[in-house]
Amino acid sequence: MNTFEPPIFELSGPGKCGVNLPTVDVPLAELPQELLRTDDLAGFPELSETEVTRHFTRISQRNFCIDTGMYPLGSCTMKYNPKVHEAAARLPGFAALHPLTDPAHAQGALWIMEQLQSMLAEISGFDAVSLQPAAGAQGEFTGILVFRAYHHAQGDPERVEVLCPDSAHGTNPATAAMVGMRVVEVKTDHNGNVDLDDLQSKLGPRTAGLMLTNPNTLGLFDEHVQQVAELVHGAGGLMYGDGANFNAILGIVRPGDVGFDFMHYNLHKTFTTPHGGGGPGCGAVGCKTFLEDYLPGPRVCHVIDSDKFELFTPPHSIGRLKAFHGNFGMIIRAWVYIRTLGAAGLREVSENAVLNANYLRVKLQDLYPVAYDRTCMHEVVLKGQLRDAPAAKTLDIAKRLIDYGFHPPTVYFPISVPEAIMIEPTETESKRNMDAFIVAMRQIVAEAVEDITILKQAPTTAPLRRLDEVGAARKPILKYDPVKFQELRRSHAAATSDEQPERPTY
Repeated sequence: MNTFEPPIFELSGPGKCGVNLPTVDVPLAELPQELLRTDDLAGFPELSETEVTRHFTRISQRNFCIDTGMYPLGSCTMKYNPKVHEAAARLPGFAALHPLTDPAHAQGALWIMEQLQSMLAEISGFDAVSLQPAAGAQGEFTGILVFRAYHHAQGDPERVEVLCPDSAHGTNPATAAMVGMRVVEVKTDHNGNVDLDDLQSKLGPRTAGLMLTNPNTLGLFDEHVQQVAELVHGAGGLMYGDGANFNAILGIVRPGDVGFDFMHYNLHKTFTTPHGGGGPGCGAVGCKTFLEDYLPGPRVCHVIDSDKFELFTPPHSIGRLKAFHGNFGMIIRAWVYIRTLGAAGLREVSENAVLNANYLRVKLQDLYPVAYDRTCMHEVVLKGQLRDAPAAKTLDIAKRLIDYGFHPPTVYFPISVPEAIMIEPTETESKRNMDAFIVAMRQIVAEAVEDITILKQAPTTAPLRRLDEVGAARKPILKYDPVKFQELRRSHAAATSDEQPERPTY
């Protein structure tokens, strides 16, 4: 059904009221003249309570979410968010705790933070953890700042080059550039690993370090990671681990054990904090002992020979990354997740995530070419290049999936793979759900061969058809304009007036 309902402004009618304000129970006071509005308040919609409720409920029902269907976005894990974690983060003692509370009166919160620091260090093989960075990209920024501070302290300020594989997340080179480093790209070999020859040719006295996502953005574990680390360390550089895909190796491989010196954790990917809508996030970081003194503060420590906890800033800290102590609600969620699952449960998460991704790879690779024909990790990268329907594009496949009731996977990323389709089923999808997804993906190929217009017109069952996503990002319409709205309504009506394919069944 393609409906285009009037916005809330067009439902407005004079005299409607959606709320009755209570009688004022405090003494009235005159506001200073400079704080009073001088312009007219006209233009605000007047609506009943029912109209307001129905309007926002309708909008919410258009959202696709993990609670209603499979959400196979690759790399940025849209995974299961257990409701017990939400309940824990909303406990009054946590949610209402003011960030300026004296540490003596926030011992429970500090205990949680100290425990999470220790657990993250143990899981990853590092010696120290800071919870302060607010997101993965800020964790990266932290790591490269720490690298720079360390090299300067060693009397090596000329190390200003950061190596980034061509399969890296886009934030990696952007981070290095923001810190003032020179970005040097390293090629990927024919198996999806770092090209060792290319790496060796680019190492030298100016190398500050290498930023490596492992498993990488191609969904592959780098088979030469220890050799990569040896080469970088041999050149005097440091190893940075992008932990965005850490959920593929929990309880199986510890990055600190295979040569990494520093890593950020995406608590909002690996440890179940909701990741929709651009946040909230937490990019906690871990490191080896020799980098510990450069971590951002404040951190939490256990006071020796007591049951007390206190905040401290490392002696050579790069400083704060954000106000206060990090996104505390995310810290609570991650702590509950780890304590609920335990070591065996965390390993099972990764084993199931890897199993699910490889199941999809094997079931689809005869119709959708795989980027690299080898066992993948938590996500599989396919190509939307259909042998018998060359006119079909990855975007067409993604839009048609909406008609089958699935959120599209990540498309056109990584950019090193033409017509890329990155699928991450996560550890929580059942075989039944994945089989339905497989049937849909295979049926889309059949449709493309039979009648390509079916794909080109998709989606046909969503509230709106294909939108100008680039225009929406670059020139967003941020306020209601009646004229523009009527133009949009007419163009939408024209686009949906043609006979549409029926909703697919499978």
